[in-house]
Amino acid sequence: MSSSSSSQSFSFWQLLVKTITVLLLGMVLFLTIAFTVIGVYQVWYAGRIFPGIHIADVNVGGLNQEQAAFYLSSNFKLTPDGKIHLWYGSNPIEVAPEQLGIRLEISASVQEAYNFGRKGAFGSWLVYRMNNSSSANSLTPTIVFDQPTAVRYLQQIGQLYDHPAIEAQLSLQGTQVVSQLGQNGQQLDIAASLDQIAAQVEQLNLEKVMLTVTQTQPQIMDASPYANMAQKILDQPFSLVLAASPTEPATEWKILPEDLAPMLTFETQQEDGQTRMVPQLKEDYLDAYLSDLSSQVDIKTKNPRFIFNDETRQLDLLTPGVTGWQLDFASTAANVQSALAQGQTSAPVSIAIQQPQVSDSAQAADLGITELVHSESSYFYGSSSARIQNIQTAAAQFHGLLVPPNSTFSMAEVMDEITLDNGYAEALIIYNGQTIEGVGGGVCQVSTTLFRTAFFSGFPITERHPHAYRVSYYEKTAGNKRDNDLAGLDATVYVPIIDLKFENDTPYWLLMETYVDPSASRITWKFYSTWDGRTVNWQTTGPTDVEKPEKPLYRENSELSSGEIEQVEWEADGADIRVDRSVYLGDALMFQDSFDTHYEPWRAVYEYGPGTEGIPANSKDE
Repeated sequence: MSSSSSSQSFSFWQLLVKTITVLLLGMVLFLTIAFTVIGVYQVWYAGRIFPGIHIADVNVGGLNQEQAAFYLSSNFKLTPDGKIHLWYGSNPIEVAPEQLGIRLEISASVQEAYNFGRKGAFGSWLVYRMNNSSSANSLTPTIVFDQPTAVRYLQQIGQLYDHPAIEAQLSLQGTQVVSQLGQNGQQLDIAASLDQIAAQVEQLNLEKVMLTVTQTQPQIMDASPYANMAQKILDQPFSLVLAASPTEPATEWKILPEDLAPMLTFETQQEDGQTRMVPQLKEDYLDAYLSDLSSQVDIKTKNPRFIFNDETRQLDLLTPGVTGWQLDFASTAANVQSALAQGQTSAPVSIAIQQPQVSDSAQAADLGITELVHSESSYFYGSSSARIQNIQTAAAQFHGLLVPPNSTFSMAEVMDEITLDNGYAEALIIYNGQTIEGVGGGVCQVSTTLFRTAFFSGFPITERHPHAYRVSYYEKTAGNKRDNDLAGLDATVYVPIIDLKFENDTPYWLLMETYVDPSASRITWKFYSTWDGRTVNWQTTGPTDVEKPEKPLYRENSELSSGEIEQVEWEADGADIRVDRSVYLGDALMFQDSFDTHYEPWRAVYEYGPGTEGIPANSKDE
């Protein structure tokens, strides 16, 4: 028993060793044959791509790399027709791959095909051979996608097809409101579209690429409800209403539909999170309309006018003050726009009330008007009735006038426009280098008198303009005498360009009174206030560098009769004059100023009728 068991055990191990030996010899034989076959195969296809290798659907098997590169470049297509088909919504866009920066990397693709079956583990080669024995091996080509190039092309597409949302529109045809529907907008989403192209490049699926397009909606697609509201406004006049006051009834101004329509525009507004379209007046039209309306509404604020009673030393009311009204532009414009936005056909007119600085019951002491500060007179002997009328008309505008303390007084601001309608007549004036007939001749008699009153009262003069030549009226004294020291103390005004201004630099109100006495050929200007102790010292050079005028000029005037001669300009010497003034408060010098005047020499001019004899030959106007 024992011997038999040992014999069986020995036979098993012999069999096992023989089996392993056979297996090892078989494996060695197999590997020897396999490597021999591989070697022969590699030698046979040395420098060539193994057969059955495809790049996409292009067969490059058996070709060397140069041949494969040429064959691949000639036959490879990303899509059947070689084009990439982009779609922007329903719009097809056919592009060449290179326009999107997409290209086949030929050398890399061929190199990958050549390496297939050569590089890697022995098992890889066996897999290749097993696959190759039954079907072709299709390799994915190496595709390069240059995204910056694609972005630039997508931007061009966006410029071509993108458009913003179009809001619904309201327009006018005459007085009819017309509504136009809005339109959706669209915009190419370049980033999302770029991702989509990249994904389809990886899949080699570029026959149809749907670009990502974002749709945007207008705030208002249908404006017809707002058109109806606007139409109701235009179906009747639009009214601006000034409410009644204790002294005046309500006033209404109407804008007719045909006048309102050109002024209208339509704007979008936000209300409770909703967008709506409302009618509004164009700002320039509204400003122009309100400017015209203000000329009808505005009432200038006026202080009362007084006369100082020299006996009672109190103020006697001459004319009551006037409460001013001023159109409040901003508030009225807001009222109009708000009314239109709500579909209303009327709006209130807003007024700013301006009370006079001084009440009608003001007392002299309260205003600091306690005495006569200065009175000055000038004389107009020889003036025509028209010139005297103008002096009276101009002087009346300053009679009883109050000048606030610490303020600058402007003569031009007080005077009305110098016209025939305002009571002025035509008289001689100096204009453009000659003496002519003009409305308001003689007003400078008034301005000269005011200048001298302010000058000798010691008030600072901030603007003064002399005449072009010496005018005898302004150098006359009582009794129709002439004082050369008054030369250089004249002042001309030409409202509103040339003005006369002085400062009331005291803490007291200043009351002006003007009196014109035609019988004495005199105008007197009085300043009432509180004298603060100032005195005036002044000196004049008198006329210096006197220049005689040319000989009289004679010129023919066809409107005159033969033998008729009229003088139209009067001779005056040219001269330079300097007037110095020192104003003292007690013994202390307050200020000094000087007034320089240059007068041009002025020749006499005569006009004569045709055929008049005895005219000096060398004095005629050629």
